[in-house]
Amino acid sequence: MTAPLPHSDPAERNKQPILERLRQVLPTQGRALEIASGTGQHVVWFATGLPQWTWQPTEPQRGALAAIAARVALAGLRNVAPPLLLDVMAPHWVDEGSEFDAIFCANMLHISPWATCAALMQGSARLLSGEGVLITYGPYLEDEVHTASGNGAFDQSLRGRNPAWGLRRREDVEREAKGAGLRLAQRFAMPANNLLLVWSRAA
Repeated sequence: MTAPLPHSDPAERNKQPILERLRQVLPTQGRALEIASGTGQHVVWFATGLPQWTWQPTEPQRGALAAIAARVALAGLRNVAPPLLLDVMAPHWVDEGSEFDAIFCANMLHISPWATCAALMQGSARLLSGEGVLITYGPYLEDEVHTASGNGAFDQSLRGRNPAWGLRRREDVEREAKGAGLRLAQRFAMPANNLLLVWSRAA
């Protein structure tokens, strides 16, 4: 028997709310790069719901690539490219000259070292088209916004597992974005105390 594909319950729960926001902020068609595709549930759902977009999934874990490719094949999608190995800390992400209208990254910043935030912003600034956007999704802390008890407990549990992890303060992320020439263009409150943030080139 074939082993079941990896599955993420949070990805399954949040894929539709995220898709609804993507439909709001993205044009009808374009080319998208997904950072840290994980199980591939997001990219399959988004490629199905946004058929005029082509998607490039990526993962820093080589072992995840085959599962992502299998999930895409099972869905019969032709607008998803073969997954690529990509570490945001690398000086170059994809082929020189590549350009994307959207870059999507979910639930990475709080389970990776803080340095990946600057790397994500700088790499995105290199690859985004003139009107392109970086979209990040996940839990954040915010100045002057009450931290939900669930997010506070989640932050503590993450830091207990790895001191380099933890929920990031939105304002700190904004500073890293500004340093890369990006600005926060839109903020959407999402289910389960998450945020979807849209970053564009600074005016």
